[in-house]
Amino acid sequence: MAFVSIPIGVAGVPIVMQNAIAIMAGMILGRRRGTAAIGLVLILGLIGLPVLAGGRSALSAFAGVSGGYVIGYLVSAWVCGAIAEITPRRRPLQTVLFVIVSVLGIFVQYFFGAIWMVVIKGFSLKAALTSQLAFIGPDLVKMIVVGLIASGVAAAFPRLLPEPR
Repeated sequence: MAFVSIPIGVAGVPIVMQNAIAIMAGMILGRRRGTAAIGLVLILGLIGLPVLAGGRSALSAFAGVSGGYVIGYLVSAWVCGAIAEITPRRRPLQTVLFVIVSVLGIFVQYFFGAIWMVVIKGFSLKAALTSQLAFIGPDLVKMIVVGLIASGVAAAFPRLLPEPR
């Protein structure tokens, strides 16, 4: 999935599947294990392995405009996992809530992507936010699918997602 990358020429950030996988990991595995799984992938990328979109390493992402999104993967896995853990386990309510949580997760990634572009790369806030408009449609479709898949996995394997304490 990490190698799926569709360049669209907006601030040099491609449409990818890895953002969906980060959110799904949190929602299926919970905040700790989901974040740990994404963290492990990013550590592999930091040592130079080509684990990100287009066969890039995390080092190349941090050198470019995508660094904030990569940080957002970790944060969104934690946020979505934390919310998924306290979501009622009754379907169809869980399915609806998982779709909503996945959409929240993508906006967490957008937030970190925009902050990175402004603070690290010197974009204006308007330019950073405008550059994300092209991603909203495809990402919303992905997040609906993520919510449906995560809900199905949670129903089929209820012990994967930790119970609330």
